[in-house]
Amino acid sequence: MRPRNLIENASLENLSTMATPAVARYLVSARDAREARNALEWASEQGLPVQLVGGGSNLIFCDDFPGLVLHMALKGRHWASVEGDSATLVLAAGENWHQAVLYAAAAGYGGLENLALIPGTAGAAPVQNIGAYGVELSDTFVGLTAWDRQAGQEVSLTAADCRFGYRDSLFKQEADRYLILEIRLALSRSRPYVLGYGQLSQWFDDKEPSSPMAVAEAVMALRRRKLPDPSQLPNTGSFFKNPVVPRAQWQALQEQWPEMVAYPMDDGVKLAAGWLIEQCGWKGYRNRTVGVHHRQALVLVNHSSGTGADVLALARRIRDDVQDSYGVTLEVEPGVVPADCGLAPRD
Repeated sequence: MRPRNLIENASLENLSTMATPAVARYLVSARDAREARNALEWASEQGLPVQLVGGGSNLIFCDDFPGLVLHMALKGRHWASVEGDSATLVLAAGENWHQAVLYAAAAGYGGLENLALIPGTAGAAPVQNIGAYGVELSDTFVGLTAWDRQAGQEVSLTAADCRFGYRDSLFKQEADRYLILEIRLALSRSRPYVLGYGQLSQWFDDKEPSSPMAVAEAVMALRRRKLPDPSQLPNTGSFFKNPVVPRAQWQALQEQWPEMVAYPMDDGVKLAAGWLIEQCGWKGYRNRTVGVHHRQALVLVNHSSGTGADVLALARRIRDDVQDSYGVTLEVEPGVVPADCGLAPRD
């Protein structure tokens, strides 16, 4: 059955924080699980490709989409399993992520405060395994409910099922299979604060924060110092992942560039992509339509009605420059729609 709230030839510019122009053949904003399932079934009957969209903070539309864009607008949040100092926060997929962080912090429950001011929705958070200031979503994640499009049924997935990694998850590995409906996060009033990140540690100067909200407010202040507000200057936040290289490669790089910023990990060494880009001279670069933010080299911005092709052309030049200078390949963090106009590997 044709969805009642179906829009034809719908502009997508306001569904991505990069604000690149594109049109969807069809658009549905689903307010509950039933509407979402019905839209998927209709698209399947019509033989249409489907693109899921939450807050659009991790997507680049580089061309018109020939199928159905399904905007997940499911709302709702509540506490479950409240016992002693602990509780589980349940968030519908369309809930604003930042507002959910503040909601938890205001209630005195810790675990999410380092993730304040990250744009997007709750349903998109597990896809990227969002992280900031030493904390990742997977640190508090309990499980989620999703519609399994392959099996045609609702499923409950645990943290282990989701295969979380650095900016990675099952939902990126099997991109067209799951429609996330709600997520569940384990929080606590007595959870230790994570303050090891340099700027955050300096902010509190070895003093214990008074509350999760105090940490969230510090994180917001730090993010606002270096990151542009997408509502004022369109962007998708960090455009490139911090590359992880083998220790042997890191040792060779360190010998040549002792000042290179890096963080040891279990499976190698994570390099600061922003440092690499800045050293190549891209910080503050601007052409007629798009550019690199003047305070944070990781952030590509849309200054003046830039297209997705404009953004990707700049990203390609930056990637190639870093590759030529350091032998390190940068990977684009946001998804590109349609996928076939993404950043192709170098010849």
